[in-house]
Amino acid sequence: METVLRFPGGAAPQVTVPSAGHRIGAAPGPVDLARRTSVKAVAANDVARILVVGGGYVGMYTALGLQRNLKRELRQGTVEVVVVDPEPYMTYQPFLPEAAAGSISPRHVVVPLRRVLPQCKVVIGEVTAIDHDERKATVKTLAAEELEDGALTMAYDELVLAPGSVSRTLPVPGLADFGIGFKTVEEAIGLRNHVLEQLDIASSTRDPAVRDAALTFVFVGGGYAGVEALAELEDMARYASRYYHNVKPDDMKWILVEATGRILPEVGPDMGRYAVRELRGRNIDVRLDTRLDSCEDRVAQLSDGARFPTRTLVWTAGVKPSPILAATQLPLNDRGRLKCTAALQVEGVEHTWSAGDAAAVPDLTAEPPAKPDEPPAQCAPNAQHALRQAKVLAENVAAAVRGGPIKNYEHKYAGSVASLGLHKGVAHVYGRKLKGYPAWLMHRAYHLSRVPTFNRKARVLAEWTLASLFKREIVSLGSLENPRAEFELAAGTGRHNEAS
Repeated sequence: METVLRFPGGAAPQVTVPSAGHRIGAAPGPVDLARRTSVKAVAANDVARILVVGGGYVGMYTALGLQRNLKRELRQGTVEVVVVDPEPYMTYQPFLPEAAAGSISPRHVVVPLRRVLPQCKVVIGEVTAIDHDERKATVKTLAAEELEDGALTMAYDELVLAPGSVSRTLPVPGLADFGIGFKTVEEAIGLRNHVLEQLDIASSTRDPAVRDAALTFVFVGGGYAGVEALAELEDMARYASRYYHNVKPDDMKWILVEATGRILPEVGPDMGRYAVRELRGRNIDVRLDTRLDSCEDRVAQLSDGARFPTRTLVWTAGVKPSPILAATQLPLNDRGRLKCTAALQVEGVEHTWSAGDAAAVPDLTAEPPAKPDEPPAQCAPNAQHALRQAKVLAENVAAAVRGGPIKNYEHKYAGSVASLGLHKGVAHVYGRKLKGYPAWLMHRAYHLSRVPTFNRKARVLAEWTLASLFKREIVSLGSLENPRAEFELAAGTGRHNEAS
């Protein structure tokens, strides 16, 4: 018996789950692991469906690669690529600190999926369960929230799991109540509005306790996100203070809390120490080997005994794989990431692929373990690997659909760049160490080359050029977070009861 499904809106073709499918593109007969078993179409009309779960780095770039590699099949209608993500855009996260500081417009940090993936079907929703034995995924769409039937069941032939990661929180008292994340564009803009709002609070009160808490900013986590967010926002707030008659840069306290003995480990120990000196030279309190024990009642209590009343606590202490992986019954490692081969296939599971933050991929360029019982090195879950893995992943999935050979992912880590605010940065690339303005310039050049689409590159470059010619725009648009507040107030109190 066939189950017939439809996409929301009715524009897409019906989807059926027949009892047996048809081969797509592969020659008859058994195939070894280098060529994989041939794909069987579970969709109607012999259409092989590739389901991409996630529209971030890996999801979007894999779908882009599939558009190129399967151009003929997509045009003929024998292959269908479906991308499922809760958001209709991909966020280029390295630009979030600059978006928070106002150097880049928020709309230029995101890439609309439907614009860059015209040959793919984009479904806005969240995958809540996967039954790989039946080749079915359960998707909760926006429309499902309005209907009683709940969710859409979607069949697939090849599964690409790229749901990315979420913030890794710890059971710190008060963190869930007062902490602010920094992983999405909404959080970045919300944090910008919040910081500027604290300057307004400090400038309009005579209560020293309220003023001190408003001007104290605590960031937890010394990785890229924490250091770059703190450095860019401190730069912005110091510039903004010139427009407040009673707020000076020295009145603000900026505190970076890191549980290990170094920050920015990706740029190496020397550049990490330089970054600490640079931040401390700007009056930023960098506390290494220190943990956040509590933030109840808006008081940050640190493991070294220090206490800071604060209205701003930004949590950037790491990420963890998306919770959807735990609902797949696929093999996971001790950190909750999918166990993958060097060819980006999930170990022991055919027709299932993964890369990026969700995947534990062997690093073929690393030195072998010193002891036989030690596990082999794995690729770090960062953007550099994710972008390159997505290219190989698209080629391998396309080869699997056609019955061709697949290849392993192999990339030697090139190095890292990090911004420490306007005209300041650190870099360790191909063994060369840079700091200050040259590193900052390399940081911008690298990420400009990596942001998707020529349209985004041109807009970002134009904004940087204009920002170098004119003063910063320092304005808080906090009302964007609750746009109906003013109308609700007027309707409930008659505040704007002018005669009609």
